[in-house]
Amino acid sequence: RNLAVLAPLCVSGFVVCSLQELEKQYAPSRVCGLSFISLTGTRRAQATMQTLLHVPYGGNDGEKLDIYLPRDPSGACDSPVFLFSSKEVSGFIAPPLVTQGIAVVAVGYDVAPKGHLDVMVAQVRRSVAFIVQQYSKISGVYLCGHSAGAHLAAMVLSTDWEEYGVTPDIKGAFLVSGVYDLEPIMHTSVNNLLHMSREVAWRNSPILGVTAATPARKACEVLIAVAQHDSPEFHRQSQEYFQVLLPAALRSAGWRVSRLDIADTDHFDVIEKLSQGGYILTQVRG
Repeated sequence: RNLAVLAPLCVSGFVVCSLQELEKQYAPSRVCGLSFISLTGTRRAQATMQTLLHVPYGGNDGEKLDIYLPRDPSGACDSPVFLFSSKEVSGFIAPPLVTQGIAVVAVGYDVAPKGHLDVMVAQVRRSVAFIVQQYSKISGVYLCGHSAGAHLAAMVLSTDWEEYGVTPDIKGAFLVSGVYDLEPIMHTSVNNLLHMSREVAWRNSPILGVTAATPARKACEVLIAVAQHDSPEFHRQSQEYFQVLLPAALRSAGWRVSRLDIADTDHFDVIEKLSQGGYILTQVRG
């Protein structure tokens, strides 16, 4: 075991010095900070805004949505919808978006170890299908995810929507500090909960599913963002996904893909700042 920790490890063409180093790069240390800020902000948003909470989009207990609506109810049905993964702690992003007339939907799903990765991906895809079927007059859908949520949002982009009987009008996706190649995760403690085999990791790696993607619309803007102080692995993941997605976007008329390093942010405040109306990611919308 000790020899394995000290041995070099090559993952997806990128050499890290040890399993310990790989673990460190995929385990940002300030988890409690994000939980406190996002949880208190979510509770405040739910107490002060017009909401539809715990809306079921499937039969499982975890398959629920929290919807934050614009103040003008007459415009709620035809407003853009901004979907954010992770229902319990995502409401904090709603206020600056809702004031722009955007409905915000926070998606619940079965996290590990209750949820297998295949199940989580299917649930988030099904939540998008539910939204566009239930609210057919919305003017478009924007996806947003952070870290593991960015992975799930990227998987939505590679969905074969014929299986769901809908064609969502996905106008944009904001993927923040995400993981798009899951093979390195297999070698970290994260996989103690996910129990991913190599086949599961490959099947659910957005970077490997780009060629299979069926564009949900002819025009879609994808922003791949990473925090300045994210670990080298998060920077590598974002850069490589961008390099793979860009040629596919060029083949699809109207698709645009860009990459953004966000200055003076780390893995957590890069998303916490979405609660601020003047933040760059709050302002970007196609």
